[in-house]
Amino acid sequence: MNEIIDEFKDYLGNTKRYSIHTITAYETDIFDLLRFFAKYNNVPAQIAGIAGADTLLFRSWLADRARRTLTHKSTARALSSVRTFYKWLSKHKNIQNDAIGLISSPKVERKLSKAIETTDVSDMHAAIRAIDDSEPWVAARDWALVVMIFGCGLRISEVLSLKNSDVVGHPQSLRIVGKGNKERIVPVLPAVYVALDKYIKICPFGHDAAAPLFRSVRGLPMSPRMAEKVVEKLRHYLQLPDYVTPHALRHTFATALLAGGADLRTLQELLGHASLSTTQLYTRVNMAEIMDVYNNAHPMAKN
Repeated sequence: MNEIIDEFKDYLGNTKRYSIHTITAYETDIFDLLRFFAKYNNVPAQIAGIAGADTLLFRSWLADRARRTLTHKSTARALSSVRTFYKWLSKHKNIQNDAIGLISSPKVERKLSKAIETTDVSDMHAAIRAIDDSEPWVAARDWALVVMIFGCGLRISEVLSLKNSDVVGHPQSLRIVGKGNKERIVPVLPAVYVALDKYIKICPFGHDAAAPLFRSVRGLPMSPRMAEKVVEKLRHYLQLPDYVTPHALRHTFATALLAGGADLRTLQELLGHASLSTTQLYTRVNMAEIMDVYNNAHPMAKN
């Protein structure tokens, strides 16, 4: 069974071009089902048994996850992983299982994106200088990080994957490799380069073209957790809500563009969303603002 799963992981990595984190999530979900299968049938999970699994087993597995208080979102992802595994078995191993297609995924509430007030983003500049007053280059780095996420709508992983060579000459746009190794082109505002230039000029670790753009205090590549801590410090210093995170900066970029008239397809391309339904969440945020204006300004609403 392990050999089969290793082949499946190779397929995810080499053919689908999924990241290591995504492949690990698939593996975790599949092994969760295999462990339940062994417990449910009191026999080790083998490929023949997995092939013959029926709807009762799959529903019992989902019920078991509920008893373990795993969230609907986690279980929906696990079921999606298992479905993908069975599709791969059907295509590459000629192993069919129709029961998995009859199982409904638990409904997951789509949460509204929360944006940060633009005034709060502006206040972050002064806050960073106050927090990092003893290390000017760290202050410059942290502000450049905030401006890049907010100004370009990038994910943390995308910002931290940039190298010095990517910004040499101030290109008007950057080629970003996002989730699933999908590439997109993102325009860069002049204000982003103003912040980047100040940081690059005083960064003490040189400007080797192949080196990562954002460095830790020891000169190593900056990690996602370090980037999260930058915004955490700002949140505590400015006494902002808990939802103020690096990803909230990306939400703020998106809602600002949508409020400025950007269409959904353009926004989808800029954010690197695989599905338009993900981008459509921002219309719900914008509609809330529209309804607020309506309720406070329209004569009929007042009546």
